[in-house]
Amino acid sequence: MNSQDVILGILMKRSLTGYEIKGLFEDVFSFFYSSSFGTIYPVLNRMEKENLIKKEVVIQSGKPNKNIFTITQYGKERFNNYLNSPLEADEGTKSDFLMRLYFGHFVSYDLVVGWLKQTEEHIQFKLDALRERYSINKDTMQPPHIICMEIGIKGYSAKLEAIREGLVRLERLVQEEREQNDGSTFE
Repeated sequence: MNSQDVILGILMKRSLTGYEIKGLFEDVFSFFYSSSFGTIYPVLNRMEKENLIKKEVVIQSGKPNKNIFTITQYGKERFNNYLNSPLEADEGTKSDFLMRLYFGHFVSYDLVVGWLKQTEEHIQFKLDALRERYSINKDTMQPPHIICMEIGIKGYSAKLEAIREGLVRLERLVQEEREQNDGSTFE
């Protein structure tokens, strides 16, 4: 899967502007697909040259012209080929947090606790946003959309549970370390 496949899928439902496509990448798709937003417009230009989509320029008075993108028959065929191709393995996402956590034994556990709390807050925010999106849209979603959202919600919930359990263990270690250090200064 790449940004082209996602854009073709988005345009299967209706024609959209580049701004609307970018908005979907930032909103709905940000929960399970990572893409550089700077690549969307170059990908749209390339897709137009490859006849996967066509662009209609709408002249607007007092505003910049609006480009509306529509999938072509060839684009529909390409998207259908993608959907019928073998499922690709999830690549996961690069995680600075997990990389730092892995090497956390090289720094103080207080710093690691800070990373865990910061990440806990970030994931809770994303979980709350996804739950809200789901709540707002679930009545108009197709069954595959619902399953996708439920997987995302359960994934974030599982991450939160693991972080919270880890925080309890690590905070216990930090407390024991402090007690040992406090006790050794009085001997």
